[in-house]
Amino acid sequence: MHVIVATDGSQASLAGARQFKWIADSREITDVTVVAVVSPYAAAPFANEIGPGRRQSQTSLSFSEDAQLAADTVAAEFDGWGPRIHTQVRSGSPAQEIIRAAEDLDADLIAMAAGGRGLSRTILLGSTASRVQHSAPCPVLVCRPTSGSARDHG
Repeated sequence: MHVIVATDGSQASLAGARQFKWIADSREITDVTVVAVVSPYAAAPFANEIGPGRRQSQTSLSFSEDAQLAADTVAAEFDGWGPRIHTQVRSGSPAQEIIRAAEDLDADLIAMAAGGRGLSRTILLGSTASRVQHSAPCPVLVCRPTSGSARDHG
């Protein structure tokens, strides 16, 4: 089984990855690919809230570097878990690129957090998660991180 774990660089996406790991059976999973997407037309840069080396000045190159650092941070959560771990940084619409990654990799499941960025406090399900759920070629597990949960904090 190949699983896509999506990250937008937010704490919520890291907590969602931890929740997925907490409920999944690593013996059934052969590969985990952590996908981060840089939107080339975003009004805001990639939000690297979880990776090391956050910068004050931002350029499009640093957006990709921040996305890779975030993907690496999430991937590190799976170190020693069993499946092979991969990372990908893609450019484009986050929902479309997560769906394309699932198609390209023939993924069996997409795991992602709801409400990682933007108006997350006012929207029940993040727009990216909602779009992915409606168009993905495989099942989508949407994790809703909750404050204070032990499994959210490693």
